[in-house]
Amino acid sequence: MATAESSGRRRPSLLQSVLSAFSLPDLRSKILFTLFLLAIYRLVAHVPIPGIDQGALDRLFQTNQLQGFLDLFSGGALRRMSIVALGVFPYITASIVVQLLTPVIPALQAMAREGETGRVRMNRMVHWLTVPIAMAQAFGQMVLLEQSGVLGNVGFTGDALLPTVAAIASMTAGTMFLVWLGELITERGIGNGISLIIFAGIVAGFPTLISQGFLDRDNVLGIFFFAIIGLAIVALIVIFNEAHRRIPVQYGRSIFRGGRMYRQGGSTYLPLRINSAGMIPLIFAFSIVILPGTVATYFATADGWVGSVAGFFANIFSPTDPVYWILAFILVVIFTFFYTLVVFQQQQLAENLQRNGGFVLGIRPGKPTQDYLNKVIIRITMGGALFLGFVAVVPYIASVITNVQAIQLSSTSLLILVGVALDTMRQMEAQLLMRNYEGFLR
Repeated sequence: MATAESSGRRRPSLLQSVLSAFSLPDLRSKILFTLFLLAIYRLVAHVPIPGIDQGALDRLFQTNQLQGFLDLFSGGALRRMSIVALGVFPYITASIVVQLLTPVIPALQAMAREGETGRVRMNRMVHWLTVPIAMAQAFGQMVLLEQSGVLGNVGFTGDALLPTVAAIASMTAGTMFLVWLGELITERGIGNGISLIIFAGIVAGFPTLISQGFLDRDNVLGIFFFAIIGLAIVALIVIFNEAHRRIPVQYGRSIFRGGRMYRQGGSTYLPLRINSAGMIPLIFAFSIVILPGTVATYFATADGWVGSVAGFFANIFSPTDPVYWILAFILVVIFTFFYTLVVFQQQQLAENLQRNGGFVLGIRPGKPTQDYLNKVIIRITMGGALFLGFVAVVPYIASVITNVQAIQLSSTSLLILVGVALDTMRQMEAQLLMRNYEGFLR
C-alpha cells in the first residue's frame, strides 16, 4: 500500500522546487550570493571611461556588425564603453588559445595529464594570458573609436599618453575583475560564474529587444510567427544539448578477501554528447564572417578600384546577403568538427579507461578503443555540426519568413542562454537531491 502511494505521488512543480531551494539556509545563501555578485557586475557595467561621445558611439553600433557581436559578451557594457566594456571575452579567448595549443606543445600535454595540479597551473596560465589579450583588445577598441569620432586622440605620445594608458588599464582591470567575480560565483555560489556573467549580460539586453519589437507593430502576425520560431529553436537547442550517445563500459577489479583474490566488476556507460562543442564554433565562424565586411567599410569611401572592391565585399559580407549566411553555415560545420576532435583527443578517454580497468564491450583496450571512440565521435558530431549550422542561419530564415527586421535574433545568445540555464538547473538539482528534495529537471 505504501509502495503504491509513493509511486502515485505527484512530483513537485518547478515553483515548489524553487521554494524548496530557498528553504535551505546554505543553498539560499549560495543563490543570494550569486545574485549579489551579478548585481555588482551590472552596476559596474554602467561606469563609462572618460571622454566618450555617446551619440557617436550609438551611431557606430548601428553600422558596425563586429562591435555588436562583441557587445554580446559584455552585456551592453561595450555599447556604453564602460570599464568592463571587454567583458570576459579576453578570458574566453585565452582559454581557447591554451586549449588549442595543448595538443601541439608537449609541455602543455604533460601539464594536462597531471590531474588537478595540472589544471590549476593551466588555469593560472590562462589568467596571465588574459592580461595582454585584454590590453590589446582595449587599445584596438580605442583606435576604432578614435577613427569613428567617438574618442579624442589615442596614442602613446604627447597629451594622448596618459588618457590612453588610463583607459587601457581601466578596461583590463575591469576584465580581470569580472573573471574574479566569475570564479567567486563558481566557488561559493551556484553555476559556472563566467557563463553566468555572459548570461546576465544577454538577459539585460532583453528590454531593448522587446522595445525593438514595437517598431514593427504594424506586422503583428510576423512578430507572432517570429516568436514561435524563437521558441521552437529554444526547444531544439534543449533537445540537442541534452542528447548523447551511450557507450557501454565494463569495469573489472580484484578484491583480496580471506586470503584469496576475487574478481568483481561493474557496468556503466560513457556519455558522448552530440553537441560537445557548445557555442565555440559559432564564435569562431561569425568572427571570421564579420571581419571582411568590417574591414571593407573603412575603404568603401576610397576613390578608384579600391573603393569599388571594398564596396563589393561590404555588400557580400552583409547580414542581408544570402552569401553571408551560406558561408557562416559552412564555417560553423567545419569549426564544429575541428574543435570537437581537438577537445576529444585531449580527454584521452581510451587511456583513462585502460588505466582504471575499464573497457568498451566488444572492443580491445588501448588503440582499438581509441579508434572506435574516434569513429563514434565523428559520426555523432555530424548531427551536432548540422544542428549548429542550422541554428546559425535561423536568424536570417526567420527574418525572411516573417519579414520582421526590427528584432535581431542571435543564435549565439540562444545557445548561451539555454546551455547556462540547463547547467545551473542541473547543479541546483544536485544540491536538492543531496538533501532528499525533488529536483528541477524531469
